[in-house]
Amino acid sequence: MPTRSARTAWNGTLQEGSGQVELSSSKVGTYEVSFPKRAADEAGGTTSPEELIAAAHSACFAMALSSEIGKAGGTPQSLEVSADVTLGQKDGAPHITGIALTVRGEVEGLDADGFQEAAQKAKAGCPVSKALTGTEITLDASLEQ
Repeated sequence: MPTRSARTAWNGTLQEGSGQVELSSSKVGTYEVSFPKRAADEAGGTTSPEELIAAAHSACFAMALSSEIGKAGGTPQSLEVSADVTLGQKDGAPHITGIALTVRGEVEGLDADGFQEAAQKAKAGCPVSKALTGTEITLDASLEQ
C-alpha cells in the first residue's frame, strides 16, 4: 500500500505566524494555515488540521460505506457524507473533542435497517476512524427516498 505525504512550512510564533500546507503526494494544492484562524469561528480563507481531518474522514467513510453496502447485497447510487471535527480545550490545551459523521444515501437493495448496519460497520472499519480512536465519533445515517 502507498504512503501519502503532506508538508507544512511555518514562519513565526504560534499567535502571529502562519504557514502553508502542501499536499505533496497528489500535488493538488497548497493551503494557508494560521493558529488564530484555526481557533476562530470563521476560517477566513485558511484551512486547519481539523478541516483536513474532516476531509480525510468523510472520504474514507464514504469508501468504507460503499464497500459495506456491497457486502450486504446493496448497490450505492449516491452517498453524501460530511464530517464535522470540533476543536475544543482539554487540560488547558487545544484538543479535538469530537467528530460527527453524517451520511445520506440512495441505495438499491437495502432497507433502512440494512443501511444502518452497513454504516455502523463502515464507521468501525474505516482506517481514519481507527486512527482517531480515543475521540468520540458519532454517526447520523439515513436513507433518502
